[in-house]
Amino acid sequence: RINYAARPESLAGLRIGLIDNTKHNSDQLLLRIAAILEREHGAKAHVIRRKKSSGAAPHAEIVEEYKANCDVVVAGVGD
Repeated sequence: RINYAARPESLAGLRIGLIDNTKHNSDQLLLRIAAILEREHGAKAHVIRRKKSSGAAPHAEIVEEYKANCDVVVAGVGD
């Protein structure tokens, strides 16, 4: 059984963390998503960081940065 994180009722004013999984165009997809979330849903800002590889978990520095600076995190897949 998977326990999902609580979802905010709104993204207005929230800071979005984006995790680039290194696949082709995943960074472009995530930046487009960030623009939509900011423009249409009022998200305040975004931080994008790239994992070492698509199969690896984000390294501890990314996790700590997101915990300190982001309210919501989106992981993206490209290819």
